[in-house]
Amino acid sequence: MAKKKIISAIDAGNTKVCTLVAEVEDDGRMRIAGVGIVPSKGIHKGAIVNVAEAKETIRDSIKKAEQASGHRVESAYVAVTGHHIIGQNYKGIVAITHSGHLVRPDDIRRVLQVEQISNPGNNQKILHVIPRHYTVDGQEGVLNPVGMNAFRLEAETYVITAPVSPVQELVRCIMGVDVDVEDLVFDGLASAEAVLTEDDKLAGTIMADIGGGTTNITVYKDGTVWRAAVIPVGGHQVTEDLTIGLNLSFDIVDEMKKKYGTAFPVYEGRPENESVILNGHSVSYRGLCDIIHARMEELLRLIVMGLPQDEKNVLLPGGLVLTGGGSNLADIAALGSEALKIPLRISAPLNVYGAGDQLNDPAYSTAVGLLSWGIRPKSNAKIK
Repeated sequence: MAKKKIISAIDAGNTKVCTLVAEVEDDGRMRIAGVGIVPSKGIHKGAIVNVAEAKETIRDSIKKAEQASGHRVESAYVAVTGHHIIGQNYKGIVAITHSGHLVRPDDIRRVLQVEQISNPGNNQKILHVIPRHYTVDGQEGVLNPVGMNAFRLEAETYVITAPVSPVQELVRCIMGVDVDVEDLVFDGLASAEAVLTEDDKLAGTIMADIGGGTTNITVYKDGTVWRAAVIPVGGHQVTEDLTIGLNLSFDIVDEMKKKYGTAFPVYEGRPENESVILNGHSVSYRGLCDIIHARMEELLRLIVMGLPQDEKNVLLPGGLVLTGGGSNLADIAALGSEALKIPLRISAPLNVYGAGDQLNDPAYSTAVGLLSWGIRPKSNAKIK
């Protein structure tokens, strides 16, 4: 009997560290065999701020996933986030000079390795080089030029980079617990793998993963990445504003937010002086919800900032897909639809197999998407 292929994923976030172990079936499907989730320590806004705490947390998460799956985690796909992640457009041009002038796979690699892409500068590490389309002797919109006759090959690409130092610290922590890094994947791409369909990517859709410390954004159009960005604001910033506005501890107001709060409050028919009580602490219901509403509306507007407002419905008929733990906030979809005037839905990971209901939650989209990234044919090229 053939040995099953085992793949693993590690999402080390601001709120939790999630390790998943999956078995890849003969038909290409993956069955999630082990889950390890622990509260995060030593990580803030996608960066390691305490190496010892981060390593301990990652080790605990891996150990739980190993115990649940019966498999050892030897290597893993690892999510990368942080507000200094940059996405930029590049264009490469090469001449086809070999005999026959037929485009070969090596020519594809050459056009993706032009100087401007291979040296991003500013201490940036390339995470992804994503071909959008090619131009062959002036013929635009070519998706796969291999085998075509050409004298000149151009490639339009989207390049995602991250600062070297935070990435190195993350890799050092993973390898410090005796796990190799199979690949580094931008959080926004990983989450999109879990929650967007191919139709979403073709039609034009913006996806936002609202985490604890950051919100990762990926925009798809015509089946490829059109934009990627990170906003250094997430669910924890809303809670921090509540601690100031309500003069209570972070843990208390965070629980109040989740239990009683709403992003789109309707006060009609409710007592004006209504209070909510938790562990002996009482606050105004309106005071709680007004802060949540204001901060979440601000975040939603930041997500679509940079898009041409008068054309967003044409460019992005798929609308906005929210995922991540922050999208679990009550009535956030109603707020988004009202404030942004575009279609909006909340999505948990699609097609989760083998893990029961535990991962059917937007909070686990990145981790599940990392596994999907690991088993799908790669449509993006990496510069080695």
